[in-house]
Amino acid sequence: VNRLSKILFVVTLGLSLAMVALDGFKAVWYVTLFRFLILFSSIIPISLRVNLDMGKSFYSMGIERDKEIAGSVVRNSMIPEELGRIEYCLTDKTGTLTRNEMELKRVHMGVMAYTLETSDEVTRHLRTNLRDRVGTAADGGGELAAAAADGDDAGKQPALARGHGKARRDMPQRVFDMVESLALCHNVTPAEESGEAGGTHDARAGVAVAKPMAYQASSPDEVAIVKWTEHVGVVLAERTLTTMTLRLDALMPAALGGVGTAPLLAYDILQVFPFTSESKRMGIVVRSRLTGEIHFIQKGADAVMARIVEYNDWLDEECGNMARDGLRTLVVGRKRLTRQAYARFEDAYARAKVAVVGRADAMRQAVAEHLESDLELLGLTGVEDRLQDHVRATLELLGNAGVRVWMLTGDKVETATCVAVSARLVRRGQLVHVVAGLRTAHEVNAALETLRTLSDCCVVIDGDSLQVALDFFRDEFVAVAAALPAVVCCRCSPTQKADIVRLLQRHTRARVLAVGDGGND
Repeated sequence: VNRLSKILFVVTLGLSLAMVALDGFKAVWYVTLFRFLILFSSIIPISLRVNLDMGKSFYSMGIERDKEIAGSVVRNSMIPEELGRIEYCLTDKTGTLTRNEMELKRVHMGVMAYTLETSDEVTRHLRTNLRDRVGTAADGGGELAAAAADGDDAGKQPALARGHGKARRDMPQRVFDMVESLALCHNVTPAEESGEAGGTHDARAGVAVAKPMAYQASSPDEVAIVKWTEHVGVVLAERTLTTMTLRLDALMPAALGGVGTAPLLAYDILQVFPFTSESKRMGIVVRSRLTGEIHFIQKGADAVMARIVEYNDWLDEECGNMARDGLRTLVVGRKRLTRQAYARFEDAYARAKVAVVGRADAMRQAVAEHLESDLELLGLTGVEDRLQDHVRATLELLGNAGVRVWMLTGDKVETATCVAVSARLVRRGQLVHVVAGLRTAHEVNAALETLRTLSDCCVVIDGDSLQVALDFFRDEFVAVAAALPAVVCCRCSPTQKADIVRLLQRHTRARVLAVGDGGND
């Protein structure tokens, strides 16, 4: 509207000058020019501009008062006009298309898989394993305390320490190792739901009153995993900067109905390596106060963990199976450290921390050299993130309106493809073309040639292939992708998401709507 008003004003001024010129530019020609400007001013629809502004204000009020999008705030009266000109909608998956309400659906340990329906079996395995080591629930606290008191005596090694390594790998032991690692490797902070500050723990006796817990963490995935460990009987009871305490509700008699006291396991937190979007994994080094054993526990994306854990023949297959079911996968591994091995790592890590140049790289190198190798693969978790309400109808309506929807996510190709199909980003009968694992410019060029022949398909491209395309065929890629009805970019970093938005805006010169959850995006 502003551009059109300017054009009409220039036309009006030109006509006025032309009329003055035909009159011969007499002595008071500028007065004549002003008269003609007033006469021709009706060419500029001032009243229409006022009506448009009133209409946009009315629609803005309607957006703010719409009960279906309660809480919306219109900060610009141009929003209604801009919404009508959108041609591309780029959206994140987690927290945008999905609710960001996570629930652990499946745990796979190589030979057995457990779901929510079979969580009772996990509890039975835990009870069997723990009773072999700490006795019955009635005197479990006393035995734990006694074992902790004698833990430094080599001749009186606690019973819980026996069979904790690879020598004894029966199923109850495997289940306990997995649940224990999941209950320790995270950044979750627990709090009692009742809000009571004290009287529930007795550290010297090694017991605690079983009470419901609430959890806080930066990632809902972590909370979902810790809630699952609580569900099967290993509760995160307390956490400080240097310690962590687990409550063994699995040892409580079923007749008590979850009421009473349960034994505790205490751990010292020696090191924490937080999750980052670049590393795609997190780790923790803990020392059991009961046994004195030191363990490095790590969990992360399968693409990263596959080269860190020991060789196995089932990880890739099961990751693919979970991804096809729309589950977010995390691989869990563990490594037992001797005191000498941890002392060597601690020394190297301390030197890296005080390095003047390349401190971050030196710290990563110390962790990779001393810890991240030959981890024992404990298992694989699958977390479900449910779709938002009405997301299928919304995406279908956007597609019918001619808006091309792109999904940019950091999930696996299989997971993103499953969500795209279930969310109706891919229409019924539409071809899904996957571009993944490309490493060279020649391979990307061949893939682009194939895409040029596919006019009605949804292309799914992974992060590595996307980076090669952006490095060597930036304009060609966006020209081909912009013509497709739907695009799914997987394993994308936040930087890649921003590059795609800017590239699409610059190439198409169209209105692009970018929707993120406000975190990495």
